[in-house]
Amino acid sequence: MNKKISDQYIPNILIVDDIAANLKVLGGILKDNGYKIRPVLNGQMALQVAEIDQPDLILLDIMMPGMDGYEVCRQLKRNPKLQDIPVIFISALNDTKDVVNAFTLGGVDYITNPFQAEEVLARVATHLKICQQSKELKELNATKDKFFSIIAHDLRGPIGSMMQIAEIISEKGNVDEDTLYSFLESQKELSINTFHLLENLLSWARSNTNKIEYFPSTLNINDLIEYSIGNVRIQAKSKNISVSANYGEQLQAYADENMVRLIIRNLLSNAIKFTQQGGEINISTYPGEDNSIIIAIKDNGIGMPKIISDNIFQIDKKSNRPGTEGESSNGLGLMLCKEFVEKNGGKIWAESEDGKGSTFCFTLNTTS
Repeated sequence: MNKKISDQYIPNILIVDDIAANLKVLGGILKDNGYKIRPVLNGQMALQVAEIDQPDLILLDIMMPGMDGYEVCRQLKRNPKLQDIPVIFISALNDTKDVVNAFTLGGVDYITNPFQAEEVLARVATHLKICQQSKELKELNATKDKFFSIIAHDLRGPIGSMMQIAEIISEKGNVDEDTLYSFLESQKELSINTFHLLENLLSWARSNTNKIEYFPSTLNINDLIEYSIGNVRIQAKSKNISVSANYGEQLQAYADENMVRLIIRNLLSNAIKFTQQGGEINISTYPGEDNSIIIAIKDNGIGMPKIISDNIFQIDKKSNRPGTEGESSNGLGLMLCKEFVEKNGGKIWAESEDGKGSTFCFTLNTTS
């Protein structure tokens, strides 16, 4: 078994050749070294198979009847869904123009047949690694763009509002007591929301640079929930939303206290954001499987369709939408919840139906 292959994921390689004996030999080499292989005998079938289940890499013969390898590669590169799959040509053709044509069409490598098994394995491993690094770089860039978008939009909005309120108060001078109180309440709410956003941004930055500290200990979950409810009391009051807790029995968890506080606070804030005026939010706790506890935060808000719930914990997916009163939603808080729950060995998921509210659940371990 090739030790470079992850135990968690087996690369999927599509082999395209019209000669069955070639497929058997090449497939045997790759399979013996831990790869998942799918052999096909013609170009049309290769395009169909790739469309149904995208391979990580394609080994492609050139000289095939009907649709040759060049045309297969050309059509792959025209398809936005398949164009990034690396293609290695394997062919008996060894003329310079054939090699140049293969690279011009988008091939990443060219192996002349007959080939050496060691050469094939080395090139396959190299291009799988390059492809994986490219995907990771794209993900990092997407996350970075999202990060700067949050800084530019979500921080600029509340800070700008606070400046306007301060300016109105200072310019008018003689502001009646009721108006002044209303301004100060708005200023207070904006300050708290901005502080929580900054806290999330700093947590995200530390998490992505592996600088966040992780100190698990035995925690009283009931106490943490009460603390978190207190943190969102002003936010809930502004929408006349009641937040209650149903603890059942006294439960303890073994986790990092600061992370759990952030998880509960963000899930509560999210529930408030997507619940209408006068709504209700309830937190419940109960024992889970395999020495775990489950914490569920349920609201009777607007819920969400499946297309949103499927991507709700991914910051790079366009699943964000404004709250019931236009509150901004950047996805950062829920993404952090997922990261921190998993760092503590738990799982997080959402149960929701459009127009019928949502329930966010996560688990924590009860023992170390």
